[in-house]
Amino acid sequence: MTATEELIVLLDDDGTAIGTMPKPLVHHGETPLHRAFSAYLFDYAGRLLVTRRADGKQTFPGMWTNTVCGHPGPGEDDADAIARRAAFELGLQVDGLRPALPGYRYRAEFRGVVENEVCPVYLGRFSGTPAPDPDEVGEWELLDWAAFRERQESQDGDAWSPWCREQARLIEAAGLVPVG
Repeated sequence: MTATEELIVLLDDDGTAIGTMPKPLVHHGETPLHRAFSAYLFDYAGRLLVTRRADGKQTFPGMWTNTVCGHPGPGEDDADAIARRAAFELGLQVDGLRPALPGYRYRAEFRGVVENEVCPVYLGRFSGTPAPDPDEVGEWELLDWAAFRERQESQDGDAWSPWCREQARLIEAAGLVPVG
């Protein structure tokens, strides 16, 4: 399947799948509610891999964000989708995934493009050395959690994706990462 053939799972307000749509047709000013995932992946030293979205991305280009996010395909579970996207975007393997914010849902707009997602959030580990696909990832960095949060809170509003800012606060508030 090519990137232009990727299908996004559309949802009703209760989170029930109601159909699919090709990815290029989903994100616009009236983006329908759809399935997504967000993953925060750490190396074995406990550092978080953050990425800057490529400047050519349709949604939230050039913003720093969590390790990997994307959309599970029809019938694909989140763990498989996370592994697929981590391999494709960063050349990494994923293990130890665990749900952090299983019911997370958000809506955000940037430059006329809306994200409208039911987006469970996961924590896990990665192995390998990041080898980003330049169409997906502009830069990457490894940060301990405190440095990551300091950078998020001190940089202007468009430096970090809105979902990453909100998810990080919720992950921290739930006591799911070491703070300090």
